[in-house]
Amino acid sequence: MTDTPIRIGNVSGFYGDRFSAVREMLEGGDLDYLAGDYLAELTMLILGRDRLKDPDLGYAKTFLRQMEENLGLISDKGVKVVVNAGGLNPHGLAVALRKLAGKLGVDTQVAFVNGDDIVKRAAELGLGNPITANAYLGGFGIKYALDRGADIVVTGRVTDASLVVGTAASAFDWGHADLDQLAGAVVAGHVIECSAQATGGNYSFFTEIPDMGRLGFPIAEISADGSSVITKHDGTGGAVQLGTVTAQLLYEVQGPRYYNPDATARLDTIALSDDGPDRVRISGVKGEAPPKNLKVSLNHLGGIRNEFQVILTGLDIEAKAALFQQQFEAALPARPAELAWELVRLDRPDADTEEKASALLRCVARDPDPKVAGRAFTNTAVELALASYPGFTLSAPPASGSPYGVFEPAYVDAALVPHQVNQPDGVTVRVEPSPLRTDPIADVAVPSSPAGTDWGPTVPRPLGTLIGARSGDKGGSANIGVWARGDDEYAWLLETLSTARLGELLPEVAGLTVHRYPLPNLRAINFVIEDILGRGVAENVRFDPQAKGLGEWLRSRVVPIPTRFLPTEGN
Repeated sequence: MTDTPIRIGNVSGFYGDRFSAVREMLEGGDLDYLAGDYLAELTMLILGRDRLKDPDLGYAKTFLRQMEENLGLISDKGVKVVVNAGGLNPHGLAVALRKLAGKLGVDTQVAFVNGDDIVKRAAELGLGNPITANAYLGGFGIKYALDRGADIVVTGRVTDASLVVGTAASAFDWGHADLDQLAGAVVAGHVIECSAQATGGNYSFFTEIPDMGRLGFPIAEISADGSSVITKHDGTGGAVQLGTVTAQLLYEVQGPRYYNPDATARLDTIALSDDGPDRVRISGVKGEAPPKNLKVSLNHLGGIRNEFQVILTGLDIEAKAALFQQQFEAALPARPAELAWELVRLDRPDADTEEKASALLRCVARDPDPKVAGRAFTNTAVELALASYPGFTLSAPPASGSPYGVFEPAYVDAALVPHQVNQPDGVTVRVEPSPLRTDPIADVAVPSSPAGTDWGPTVPRPLGTLIGARSGDKGGSANIGVWARGDDEYAWLLETLSTARLGELLPEVAGLTVHRYPLPNLRAINFVIEDILGRGVAENVRFDPQAKGLGEWLRSRVVPIPTRFLPTEGN
């Protein structure tokens, strides 16, 4: 236990993030811990398919290679490592790490946390017959592993923030009753979990950051009271600003209550303040009892998915698209269970290049039978090459298709999930869920705010002239968090952007269920849009399947903006 703030550096925000981040964080300055998030809903499906081919796989192989390069340096510096790279096979990864340590001659104590994988009990728990079923565990298994002397802790599916929660709980000896401290760590963990998204990546106002070349990864300096400072190593690219932290706080969240297995963090109690260059302080976070149920990520094999694009150039774009669609569907040897067409009008009149004169017609098929959605499907398009519209061109050779998955969230009582930590000395300890668990309190959405303020003259400008946004996916839903940088601008945003107005600006949203949650402490509004992503990223055929650009589309829409907020055009 310590009273000194601990420094936790993030080294991964997803499976495929910058490989060199581990070494960069180790060499960039002093750290106490490295934390890395390698898992996402889509990643669990990928790992599940790996495990079907080889039962010894199912973990993030990249992490093992990172340790091969850096384990000696980690040991020399006395830095501890906590990652969820174990995926579906944390035991297998722990065994591989111990073999690697022996090969390198490094004395490293490895523990692993498991119990999240409940696929063999899925039917018993009423979850059907998925290929993966993983409960999101909390951080106390990590805490117990570190308490027992582990140098590296690998986990299966824990919540992203739990990597930081468990680490801080061990350092400061927090218990289940320390809800405010745990909630503070949840918030800090949420900010750094997506690596460079806290330091300028995916940031609406990126043009204001001088060095966007090679962004530094974020660091959370966490204190015993649960407060934290978000920063990065000196001399690295990007920036840590109130805006970059606000943007990440709004990423993939729902209402003011951010549910985690160890504490529910109240996002509407967060206070952000400038703590110096590239330093933002987070304080005031209040915690509530965690929910009694754990979220479960279910992935089912949906079938085979295949697609192709044809290029349409010049005149009569709509007629060319209609002709090809009619010919193609008539020529199909068997119609797939699902067939989706999308005409993307990138063309412009009197274009000075062929590319600018062209549109794209995309066709996506899904079917349980590989023979229906496989090569026979794309070959049908090829066979029309000399018999369809003028200028027929395929954008890529025909493909055989690939399996796709369907994501489904579920919930089970935490008491039914065997959360356990397997210590370096071989002792296995059961991790009991929080005794404070309770039925979650539902957040109340606010569809609109009272209007009536006279904002004076306005001019048509993109919403993003004033407002930042960050969007993302949660299963079949998406969120768009928008924020203002001044109190008056926020008051205007509250009056301007209702759920109805959002549907007008984003026609794809109209008719869907939208929840609107103001967060005045962050000068923000979070919108949660149900079902816009169908049955998850692996299944849907939307142009932006993870809704990452949804917020930037909103920012590009033109609205009447008061000239008082535009200094060059104001009074």
